[in-house]
Amino acid sequence: MIIVSACLAGIKCTYDSGDNANQKVIEMIKKGFAIPVCPEQLGGLPTPRIPAEISENKIINKNGEDVSNYFKKGAKETLRIAELIDCKKAILKQCSPSCGYGKIYDGTHTGKIINGLGITAKLLEENGIKIITEEDL
Repeated sequence: MIIVSACLAGIKCTYDSGDNANQKVIEMIKKGFAIPVCPEQLGGLPTPRIPAEISENKIINKNGEDVSNYFKKGAKETLRIAELIDCKKAILKQCSPSCGYGKIYDGTHTGKIINGLGITAKLLEENGIKIITEEDL
């Protein structure tokens, strides 16, 4: 079983109540190969929410508030789900402070992208789950 970022499944859970629907991901869910998760919602953040980015090992929203604990909780809950379903692979949304794999925003809230890992992507990878992004499909 595969876990996927819920926004890729067309679920309106992004910070601005949008989605990042990906037809390949949607088909995987319909066929029973994948289940959607949103680490930010699992961590207790509302939708919509203030955009946040990783800055010096903390996650800071655009208002300057440290929201790291919500992201850490969401990552742990996502890992728990992955373990329950014996997940070996995840398809995560590129650039997200939770799901970003290989690329994330730089923490300045200016749209600049750098190499890095989101909190959930890092935790899943540390626990042996292979990560790909929607760009790899």
